[in-house]
Amino acid sequence: MTGRIRAHGRRGQEAPGQDGTPADAGLPARGLRFLLARRRVLLRLVAWSVLETGQTFLIGYGPARALDEGFLRGRADVGLIWLAVTGLGVLVGAWGTARVYAAVAALVEPLRDRLVERVVSRGVRTGDTGSLSGLTQQVEIARDTFAGLVMVSRSFVFTAAGALAGLFALAPPLLLVVGPPLAAGVALFAATLRPLARRQETFLVADEALAGELGAVCPGLRDITATGAEAHIAAGTGERVEAELRAARALAHWGVLRVASLAIGGQLPIVLLLAAAPWLLARGVTTGALVGALAYVTQSLLPALRNLVHGLGTSGSRLTVVLRRLARADTGMPTGQPGPGLPAPEPTEGTPPAFSLTSATFAYGPASTPVVQDLDLTLPAGSHLAVVGPSGAGKSTLTALVAGLLIPDQGTITVGGHTVPGPEAAAARVLIPQEAYVFDATLAENLAYLRPDAVPEEELLAAAEAVGLAPLAERLGGLGSRVDPAALSAGERQLVALTRAYLSYAPLALLDEATCHLDPETEERAERAFAARPGGTLVVVAHRISSARRAGRVLVMDGRSTAYGGHEELLRTSALYRDLVGSWAPGPRRSEPALSLRDADGVDAVAGPGLAGDGRHVVAHGPVGQMQAPGDLRDGGPLGREG
Repeated sequence: MTGRIRAHGRRGQEAPGQDGTPADAGLPARGLRFLLARRRVLLRLVAWSVLETGQTFLIGYGPARALDEGFLRGRADVGLIWLAVTGLGVLVGAWGTARVYAAVAALVEPLRDRLVERVVSRGVRTGDTGSLSGLTQQVEIARDTFAGLVMVSRSFVFTAAGALAGLFALAPPLLLVVGPPLAAGVALFAATLRPLARRQETFLVADEALAGELGAVCPGLRDITATGAEAHIAAGTGERVEAELRAARALAHWGVLRVASLAIGGQLPIVLLLAAAPWLLARGVTTGALVGALAYVTQSLLPALRNLVHGLGTSGSRLTVVLRRLARADTGMPTGQPGPGLPAPEPTEGTPPAFSLTSATFAYGPASTPVVQDLDLTLPAGSHLAVVGPSGAGKSTLTALVAGLLIPDQGTITVGGHTVPGPEAAAARVLIPQEAYVFDATLAENLAYLRPDAVPEEELLAAAEAVGLAPLAERLGGLGSRVDPAALSAGERQLVALTRAYLSYAPLALLDEATCHLDPETEERAERAFAARPGGTLVVVAHRISSARRAGRVLVMDGRSTAYGGHEELLRTSALYRDLVGSWAPGPRRSEPALSLRDADGVDAVAGPGLAGDGRHVVAHGPVGQMQAPGDLRDGGPLGREG
């Protein structure tokens, strides 16, 4: 089987990142741009924080004056007035702190939204194995730690300013006792930030590796059990767990230095004030001033430094690591469509085949029997191929290999002449799994998701009409209507995903049970629309035999060997294909049997909604937990070489 392909598409233009910075811009530049774009929020944050400076100043200055000018002189009324002024300052400061939270939220939530968009763009489009950890942990870490970083750093700066100003106002010698240990503690803490960040990154790498390992193992548990590979897989997974444990312990060890910096900067000044009290009193420092200095240290500086050490020590290092990792991943362009800096497929001399497998072999684990073994298959451009076979024969595994979501153990795979996996190959294919992904947005936004440019309304309507989405679009209220994914049926979600893929620039469409929830007439309409795309190639993992009849070529997979040919040819030469066809005959009102999706023993080979999904199967059309499993073994037999 040989042939050529002429891919169609548009060349993308170099574009900045989503935050307006070039893709290769450093993290500090991106952060600065992000903050400068929110100057008004920062000014509001500073304005409300100034109230904390006044509150901190009065916490020590007020009681000192209450003692020196009031109670110690027998003037209780003056002492009470100073205490009342201090209490009023605390109330005003608390009111300002409440306003601070609103300003912090105005900084934090846009950052989280932007990071979620980037992780979804990377993971849902490309199937990156670290995206599950990124979405469930790293984005939330960034959100929480950024909020904590803003709060604790802001609080320490303004609290320290108020306390040091108060110490100077009470008696300058007090600064000689409190200032040096405070500076030493802060310096020691600052020196631990870089190594702490490195160990934090090591921990996140280990966490991602463990998530990737579990994502690869969990969908293949049946194969692992069937082939007796439990001990080998357990050993490999155990190594990942141990690596994360070692990283966590190394991270925890640096907590010792954080405790030391807190003791030096926050608790040592208390001891020094008490020890130096005779020396201070001999140099004109009043009793009230000494009490005020102790109040500054115990009520302001020590809590602020404790929050800084525990907050910034964790939040700052985590935020730096997480943002660096997410920004590094963001430089990669999404797959499945042309993107900024990634040209769409263009006609080339020699026009390679739609896809080609050469001696491709794949197994779910080193000790497992291969699901696909030594398979050669070359599909010409513009072809319409149906893949049929019993459950567990490797049909979904084949589409995952072509899509680049699984990497063959041996052999080579190309899509559009480009090696799989790779950005060029990924841009030339679009994969639609059984469980379709629809997000909470307008119908037009859902349909244009795979297009980097604005899609004209006329093109959206034409695609909806071609695939069969037009009645649903009309019922929802048009392209501008908002879509509630939970309100759509499984078939309606599939229609949305199919139309989205139809609009993409990718010439190779892989439908992996993507029409299983549609009625036969709607399924036929959708498949014919994809088959008629100019320059397009269609591969359908069929669940109805009518899909095979419509296809120009059929690939039969049965776990031991393959058969390839047209419908009539296979009826003559393939006993398995005749069994699959059964007694079905075409007719306007006839029902037809669906090809088997389940094993006789009741084990479902298709992961349904809510089950843990393989990170490598996260594509633009299915959320985590709603991916079709990579496939399973029906009888442990490998695929033979296609002849």
